[in-house]
Amino acid sequence: MKEWHKLTLIAGVFLAAYFIPFNNTAVQVSILEAFHMLQEYAREHVLFCLVPALFIAGGISTFVSQGAVLKYFGGGAPKHLTYSVASISGGILAVCSCTVLPLFAGIWKKGAGIGPATTFLYSGPAINILAIVLTARVLGWQLGLARAVGAVLFAVVIGLLMALIYRREEAEKAKATIGQMFEQEERRSPGQNVFYFAVLVFILIFAALGRPQEAIGFWHFIFGIKWYLVVILLGILAFILVRWFEDYERLNWVDATWNFAKQILPLLFGGVLVAGLLMGRPGVDAGLIPSGVIEAAVGGNTLQANFVASVVGAFMYFATLTEIPIMQGLLGLGMGQGPALALLLAGPALSLPSMLVIRSILGTQKTLVYASLVIVMSTLAGLLYGAIFPG
Repeated sequence: MKEWHKLTLIAGVFLAAYFIPFNNTAVQVSILEAFHMLQEYAREHVLFCLVPALFIAGGISTFVSQGAVLKYFGGGAPKHLTYSVASISGGILAVCSCTVLPLFAGIWKKGAGIGPATTFLYSGPAINILAIVLTARVLGWQLGLARAVGAVLFAVVIGLLMALIYRREEAEKAKATIGQMFEQEERRSPGQNVFYFAVLVFILIFAALGRPQEAIGFWHFIFGIKWYLVVILLGILAFILVRWFEDYERLNWVDATWNFAKQILPLLFGGVLVAGLLMGRPGVDAGLIPSGVIEAAVGGNTLQANFVASVVGAFMYFATLTEIPIMQGLLGLGMGQGPALALLLAGPALSLPSMLVIRSILGTQKTLVYASLVIVMSTLAGLLYGAIFPG
């Protein structure tokens, strides 16, 4: 950490301690709510979502050759290939905006282009098949279909725009990586590598699987046996690590995972605290910003209502699928159809915690451009949808 960063942190803590009116009841409740949200996040997401994702990111950083990443995500790869792979691979994982961050950091560190990398970053939490189906079922097929179409288009368009905006930088990056496509000799076959990562991904999927709403059916059955599946997969992973990997490779994997954890977790936890302080947990009106203020600002289908919905969605943290009951409540309180779609397109893909982490990976400017693209496109999509389906 640079010295001026340390000075800024110390000054910020001092000013907060000096000026915050801790004797104010609303402030006390909001602070408590922030720690409730952090506790809820830690219990629901860290062990079963973030930790597996960090190990996957460490595996990408350690065992995936730079040539493989450049082949599918590099600036010199065919656009139809890179953006198809980026959107599909992100969508298959179906993780929240914070869980996708270690995976995004892993492919970025390996040399992925800004366009495919941000397509993957958006698609992971936004193109969630289960969330889209549930949206259609709970909020109406029109909103579900609009969310599905909008999420796929946004993932590709945002990636293409990021690549266009930073085309000179990307051209220089592509030149610097020429000749690296085949420089690394693989110790394992491609099939072994694919199987290793598939095991890690399925551990993440089953460990993070939430209880389905239906008391019967396929997903209810899978949920009932998910921990047996995780234990079996962990046993397979242990066998793979012993038979296919050397001691130094396993150590490098753990070291890379720890480096990602040090980079991501402090910012993520800090962001969750701030989000809880300002807006409270989803469905709990205990933040410094009352929910009534938000509800009053997103009625109708005005430019302001859609913009406010996009901004609130971008800063608020949504755990996977929690945005649907929240939207159901807001629609019942008079939220417009357009702002509802705007929030659904901006909310799952962004959050204050995720933006803090993205900034540490991409830098301030690229993070602001990425977030601005998500907000502007969500606003315009909401306006269009609200004009077609006014309510």
